Amino acid sequence: MLDIIPENPTRHADRIEALYDVTFGPGHFAKTAERLREFNRSLPDLNRIAIDPTGRVVGAVRMWPILIERGGLAVFVGPVAVHPDARGKKLGLDLCRHALEAAREADWPAAIIIGSRSYFSELGFVPVDEGQLGFPGPQDVERVMRMDLAGDSSLYSGTIIPHRIYSSGGQFAKAQFRV
Repeated sequence: MLDIIPENPTRHADRIEALYDVTFGPGHFAKTAERLREFNRSLPDLNRIAIDPTGRVVGAVRMWPILIERGGLAVFVGPVAVHPDARGKKLGLDLCRHALEAAREADWPAAIIIGSRSYFSELGFVPVDEGQLGFPGPQDVERVMRMDLAGDSSLYSGTIIPHRIYSSGGQFAKAQFRV
């Protein structure tokens, strides 16, 4: 039996990073998605981890605040990692489902993810239109998807940048888009 819980950065950050290393290797730092996480802070109240009965972190998903030029705030989902020993049971989808529900409850308007359409469409993610979103580097548009949370993600367009926000009481502070 696995427990899915919010991330506690003090207790879990090192174990999550170790899981990312096992799952993705050092190459994941070179991806365009990493540019949205650099110099940004994930949202621990939204992040979810899976812990096995021994206390080992076997799955994790993090959520990151981003700004989209036309549309405003959204969460960027990922990376989603599942330890090789725990794969094949759709744990990644379960983690994302819990994290997205937390984001919806906190009134985040939309979510953006880069990943497999066949996998993440099970959660309700839909493809973005060609040219709808611009990333800080090359990105295969076939892997970019969006999801409505408390808003309409079809209205989002333009450049995406990371955005540091500070939450209090589970609410986020609205901010202006600035490149």
